[in-house]
Amino acid sequence: MNNNKELSKINKRDIRFNVLAILLIAIFCFSISPITLQNDTFYTIKIGEHIIQNGIDMRDPFSFHDLEYTYPHWAYDVGIYLIYNMAGQVGIYISTIVLCMVLGILMYITNVKLTKNKVTSFIITIGAIYLLRDFIAARAQLVTFILFVLTIYFIESFLETKKKRYVAGLIIIPIIISNIHLAVFPFYFVLYLPYIGEYMIYILSNTRIIINTSKIKAFHKKLKKVQKQEEIESIKSKITNLENRLNVLLLKKEKVQKNPYKIKIIGNDNVIPLVIIMIICLFAGLLTPLGLTPYTYLVKTMQGNTTQNISEHLPLVLIQNTNFLAVVILFMAILIFTDTKIKLSDLFMLGGLLFLTIYSRRQESMFVVAGAFILNKLVCSMFDKYDPEGCRKIQNSMTRITGMITTICLVLIVSVINYKSKVGDKFIDEKTYPVMAADYILNNLDINNIKLYNEYNYGSYLLFREIPVFVDSRADLYSPEFNEGVTVFNDFLDLSGVNNDKIEETLDKYEITHLIMYKSSKLRIFIKQDEQKYEQIYEDDNFCIYERKQV
Repeated sequence: MNNNKELSKINKRDIRFNVLAILLIAIFCFSISPITLQNDTFYTIKIGEHIIQNGIDMRDPFSFHDLEYTYPHWAYDVGIYLIYNMAGQVGIYISTIVLCMVLGILMYITNVKLTKNKVTSFIITIGAIYLLRDFIAARAQLVTFILFVLTIYFIESFLETKKKRYVAGLIIIPIIISNIHLAVFPFYFVLYLPYIGEYMIYILSNTRIIINTSKIKAFHKKLKKVQKQEEIESIKSKITNLENRLNVLLLKKEKVQKNPYKIKIIGNDNVIPLVIIMIICLFAGLLTPLGLTPYTYLVKTMQGNTTQNISEHLPLVLIQNTNFLAVVILFMAILIFTDTKIKLSDLFMLGGLLFLTIYSRRQESMFVVAGAFILNKLVCSMFDKYDPEGCRKIQNSMTRITGMITTICLVLIVSVINYKSKVGDKFIDEKTYPVMAADYILNNLDINNIKLYNEYNYGSYLLFREIPVFVDSRADLYSPEFNEGVTVFNDFLDLSGVNNDKIEETLDKYEITHLIMYKSSKLRIFIKQDEQKYEQIYEDDNFCIYERKQV
């Protein structure tokens, strides 16, 4: 009876803590969700509108170059347009908040699933969401973060239980990714590799055990067929020798498994069906109206030079990113200075993501998403060794009245600080996007009979205003890898970098009649030197427009 009461108290505390954690995570996610729209969001809205009205025609209607377009996140574009059509910019802001909350809550649930520790799961989830704040935006990547968290949850759950519902989830996710954000379709399979790698190492490290076991089975089969006593005795002797060797090997294995030095190698036979699931998922990319694009998009992108000239694709320099450096140091400190063990699959995942992040800073987001679960496992393992009851005591304290008030106040203070920095933000930042300049263009110029040069960072806003653009943040569209012979992106780099030998030649190549640019741009400084060819027809605090007198 007393045991039942004690269990009931523990269950109520767990429920109370979960409710508290989920509520505070939701509040924190709200506080970091940006109000100002990101440049990709503008073209996302217009592409969604175009698809609703015209279907997926594989042509780009927004630049004046008449190019082929792959619609790499067509389903997300349609979804965002429908939200915008119903609720405008407020609707997009709300959708970003909701998706951020879903991401945070799922990260917490997955952390609890993997470690059974609610306290560390709550703290690490809050920390991970904070590190992801620069990646939270109305972009397809926010949905893929959620899908990758679910992938990790389903893989870990399948390896533990082998239940069919997790198989269904693992097959559905790549189908969604190939329609929502096909650029990361190959990355889905990267999440499987650490588990497969660990299992292969496990098999290799147990080769002698497997061979001896197989020989023993073979000799037992042979023993049933042999009738001569001499042969029977010989086979039995061989079996005994093999069994003795096997026992020695098993004892060594057991000793290593009980107290590995730093790396735990776990052999889970459920990895074999997991490989089959992964192979099945390879065909998920065919379930899209885009043909084979999920298999070719990333390869084409990596072949070009667009990733070398876009800041989020550049290599990450650790010394310039103190938050990321602190996380890496934390991992190293736990592994070096404590007696904490790490699973080989987690080490593979951590090492692979670290390499990808250093290669391209964009992958920092995936390092945080997947790394949060690995860090939680390590922290929980550390607590189990040095203070087994520590987290339970903290949880009990946090679920008491004073503890709840303290926890709520701390999270609210941090949330208010985060939100306060955004108070006064507008949905469209007029310092970044040419709002008034676009008004001038629409009111004073014939957009159907001009060819407007614009810069990369705000091209999406211009096409959102239905002004045909020279270039926008869909860099792949303007590269020869996706449109043979097209060098718009490279020509933009020459123009924006003021390659004096090519400016007039490039402008003539595209029959440019007008140019819009930031007032501080290098190209403007060049143009101001030749007033005979260029006439300034508009200027505000941030942007200016020039008309070419000779084309």
